[in-house]
Amino acid sequence: MIYYIGIDISKYKHDFCIISNTGEVIVENSSFENNQKGFQSFLDQLKSYDKTQVRIAFEATGHYSLNLELFLNNQDYSFMKLNPLVIHQFLKARSLRRTKTDKADSLTIASYLMSVPFNPNSKVLYHIYSLKSLCRTREQLIKERSKFTVLLTNELDKSFPELKPFFNNTISSTLLYILDKYKNVDHIALMKDFDSIRKVSQGKFTYVKFTKLKELAKNSIGFHDSNFDLLISTYVSIYKDLTSKIDPIDKQISTIIKELNPRILTIPGIGEISAASILSEFGDINNFSSPNKMLAFAGLEPSIIESGTLQSNGKMVKHGSGHLRYNLMNTATNILRFSPTFYDYYLKKRSEGKCHRVALSHVCKKLIRVIYTLEKNNIDFDPSLLK
Repeated sequence: MIYYIGIDISKYKHDFCIISNTGEVIVENSSFENNQKGFQSFLDQLKSYDKTQVRIAFEATGHYSLNLELFLNNQDYSFMKLNPLVIHQFLKARSLRRTKTDKADSLTIASYLMSVPFNPNSKVLYHIYSLKSLCRTREQLIKERSKFTVLLTNELDKSFPELKPFFNNTISSTLLYILDKYKNVDHIALMKDFDSIRKVSQGKFTYVKFTKLKELAKNSIGFHDSNFDLLISTYVSIYKDLTSKIDPIDKQISTIIKELNPRILTIPGIGEISAASILSEFGDINNFSSPNKMLAFAGLEPSIIESGTLQSNGKMVKHGSGHLRYNLMNTATNILRFSPTFYDYYLKKRSEGKCHRVALSHVCKKLIRVIYTLEKNNIDFDPSLLK
């Protein structure tokens, strides 16, 4: 006999029910706390069943289920994570009544589990849980730093508008050092410590540049104000602080992705951070039976509208991880610079009348299909095999 267990995940407790393959409700509703004692009580209820006959499922609810997943994994129980949207649609299809309780949710999950093939999550997934957290944290820190980059640029546009163009409109360690120490055009025009600046730039900032920058400051159209100095000093400090937090995360991500050594790294234009960001969101590629499933997971598949004689493809459904779509679009943009194959495909879509973003989304879809093939077959990227 097969036993189907549906678990409704929440922050402090988890509700569950158990149904047999004959439809008999063995445990209608029970719960256990999200702690060691609660986990043990749940395990005690499972001991009367053969592990090979147990099917466990719960919704993918972010980090709330992580400890339970690790616990079940250590106890050699397999489980299946379900898309909450799928469960919601399944519930709507079963009843017109709007019933939303933990008891009803666990029963719905168990019932849905009975109706689909059991596809348990691979244990490989746990090796990239930390990678997912690291990548998402890095993404937030990068976005936060970008905000202060804009604020710093706005102040420089008023106090020394020629400065950032002089540094090719980038925020370098040399620029930060100069701003942190001198803050305004008057002080920069009187700089004398060339050797210190050269060391910060690792020899890239030559004496010619040093002289030109001082001259640029003397003739700047910028307006010197003590309030600007305060804001520039504040933004530089915050920028450096955020960078100091991002750098060790980058190193840790690099260490983990090198250990995993995914085939996605063989695609031109994909670096360690991009590879980690994409793979950590997908998890174990073996959980997907086709690249179309990966497209659906990423929310990149088009919606289909069909009614009577009307049939058309709508916009992208945009379900799933927004982090994943964000990283896929950024990665696709970078790939166009390094891969003639992907760039030609992009141009093909543009020639069909598609705008840049739509053409880029098609590149993302092609990229996902390539990633699926590489990871599933454990082979390196070969542009000659692409259609």
